[in-house]
Amino acid sequence: MKPILKLRFPARSLFKKPLSEAAMIRRLSLVSIVGNTLLSAFKLYAGLAGSSGAMISDAVHSMSDVASTVVAACGVRMSRKEADRKHPYGHDRMECVAAVILGSILFATGLGIGKTGLSHILFWSWAPRSAPDAIALWAAAISILVKEAMFWYTRYYARILGSSAFMADAWHHRSDALSSIGAFAGIGGAMLGMPILDSVASLAICLCILKVAYDILDDAFQKMLDDSCGEEFEQDLSDFICAQSQEISIDLLHTRRFGSKLYVDLELAMDGEKSLQEAHALAHQIHDQIERQYADVKHVMIHVNPW
Repeated sequence: MKPILKLRFPARSLFKKPLSEAAMIRRLSLVSIVGNTLLSAFKLYAGLAGSSGAMISDAVHSMSDVASTVVAACGVRMSRKEADRKHPYGHDRMECVAAVILGSILFATGLGIGKTGLSHILFWSWAPRSAPDAIALWAAAISILVKEAMFWYTRYYARILGSSAFMADAWHHRSDALSSIGAFAGIGGAMLGMPILDSVASLAICLCILKVAYDILDDAFQKMLDDSCGEEFEQDLSDFICAQSQEISIDLLHTRRFGSKLYVDLELAMDGEKSLQEAHALAHQIHDQIERQYADVKHVMIHVNPW
């Protein structure tokens, strides 16, 4: 018997890889901006209606997520621009610039929340307050679930795109989920007769945000300083190169990060009796194999020495 009604869902699954990077960036940005706007509005209402300073602080943190997503999306779009005469090495570091801006926004947000919570504790402004209402507790629980889901969603696409800016944005979502856990504990404690815990929770949220901001800024600055890709990666790369041919040895191997991409400088020793054409063909083969094996490697520069 044929079914009477057939349901169709024209929209693809949220976790199905779109056809292009541009489509992924648009989808990720839209989900994050709309989700954070609705969530922050709900948490702000719950904080005001439920008389919870911790929930108001958490709402401000969620509002900063909207700005961070806009910055991350702009940074990723600009970093994907093709190289031009003025920027022959491309625009990959624009992601690092976006991550620095994002980390700075997060850092300022954390300091503001911490200042408010600390002033409430030091000046006893929490004492005359009534305990928060249940709506603030429910808002914290909903925020934990939503922000954790947004973390995994953003992290999924950040890995596909190889984007440090969107990965920073993902951890921004995770920091919001952790801060909501602190808010949940503080609000719950305040409802049990300890109002000071609401302000203590704001301080815990502040520390959590500052830690995430530091990690984002540290990662961005390291990528802007052309640091090496690390001994473990270079050893793996060296083993891979030597496995390609028995006719070569490595005289020098340097790696560096340029934004979210990697560059390799390589000096290979070959038989000095080889013709220039033969040496070039072997070097070109190794060049192509490296870029095929390591997706993050944008360019390999090979110099050939006779042994």
